Amino acid sequence: MTPDLNHLHAFVAVIQAQGFRGAARHLGVSPSAVSDAVRHLEEDVGVRLVNRTTRSVSPTEAGRRLLERLVPALNEVTQALDTVGSLRGTPAGTLRLNVPASALKLVLPAIVPGFRAAYPNILLEVIAQDSFVDVLAAGCDAGIRYGESLDQDMIAVPIGPRVQHFACAAAPAYLQRRGPVAHPRELMDHECLRVRFESGSMPPWEFQREGESLRLNPAAALIVQAGAAAELAVDAAVAGMGVVYLFKGWLQPHLDSGALVPIAEDWWPRFPGPFLYYPGHRLVPEPLRVFADFARAHPSTC
Repeated sequence: MTPDLNHLHAFVAVIQAQGFRGAARHLGVSPSAVSDAVRHLEEDVGVRLVNRTTRSVSPTEAGRRLLERLVPALNEVTQALDTVGSLRGTPAGTLRLNVPASALKLVLPAIVPGFRAAYPNILLEVIAQDSFVDVLAAGCDAGIRYGESLDQDMIAVPIGPRVQHFACAAAPAYLQRRGPVAHPRELMDHECLRVRFESGSMPPWEFQREGESLRLNPAAALIVQAGAAAELAVDAAVAGMGVVYLFKGWLQPHLDSGALVPIAEDWWPRFPGPFLYYPGHRLVPEPLRVFADFARAHPSTC
């Protein structure tokens, strides 16, 4: 028996959401309907696909193998339907993007309102994740990352500011208490608010000036995980807890208000802006194609 397409979608949703309730919220149906769909799929294929406990849901070996082949296949079906739908004259469908928190805060707010106004029939779904991922395996159409993270077989479309900076700052009250910083090396003796990636690595604080480069690993007074939690480091810096080092755009409102004061501003490093990326060996779905075109055509708003 050929499995029902809806049952296949339900199975993928359960594994990606790591539970039936999360899958139900994503699909807009009841948890019992999702459970029934997965049960029917298991009956159709004649093998158990999901391990269920009271606390967790995980794929069996058969389920994992099916998932590896199924996600790209379902994406191809969606792309094919989007392509046919584009013949109606108005692009429609769903576009799923996997982006880091920096793009969520500094890139997409300048793009999404205009894009949605231009393409109201496209549903944009954004998943924030700071580690580099296989976008197809994650159930997404494309991602946003920086150039050093991209594989060579990816299509990369510039998106957002083409030059960005890291900035270092602290609250006036902190600098009054601890004294000014004349050189970045002096930060080794300061209370610093650090960011750690999911992998466990903590990126060094980099500074550049007139051909000289520094990579510092100051002691941490606070460590937050990369992503949305970085906002806690900003709030702590504004409260006078220590020195923060982050994207300049992230700190800019507090620099403009005076809540934070620049430190070693002439040492702040510059780096290229991010890219919208997606695999180059497949049919590009219509929502992704028009989003990439919109990003190219609106550099001043990216």
